[in-house]
Amino acid sequence: MSGNAPKVEVPSLAGSKVAVISARWHQEICDALVAGAKRALKEAGIADSETIFVPGSFELPLAAQFALNAGADAAVVLGVVLRGETPHFDYVCQGVTDGVMQVSLKLDKPIGFGVLTVDTVEQALARSGVAGSKEDKGYDSALAALDLLRVKRELSDRLRK
Repeated sequence: MSGNAPKVEVPSLAGSKVAVISARWHQEICDALVAGAKRALKEAGIADSETIFVPGSFELPLAAQFALNAGADAAVVLGVVLRGETPHFDYVCQGVTDGVMQVSLKLDKPIGFGVLTVDTVEQALARSGVAGSKEDKGYDSALAALDLLRVKRELSDRLRK
């Protein structure tokens, strides 16, 4: 539902460790996504976050697993998969989506999903957070991970009482 994102407050999570993991394909777009994610983390009081770069979007789930196993409380995965002339697009999109979900559920840690799956570079730019874009999926995906981390911590605190 492009353009109809729910209003989510930025939680205060100072001291949390969040890894931002970006693919290298379409570097200008990925750099904008990383900048948006970093802005959300900063607003949440997370001044120091790790940024990890991997070759492409297909490598994002394993890199997220590495970061979460190394001590990150949450991760944000960012990338661009651009439709081409072959079924490669479908396989990569399905693989990265399923992989990210499997890692998140297996490790019980939030992962914000900021992988743009688009038909054109223009569509990716419109969602990347660059000047003049209508959306900022880097920011949004980081905010989703942060909000889930907040939910996890609140539930844990309430259920321990």
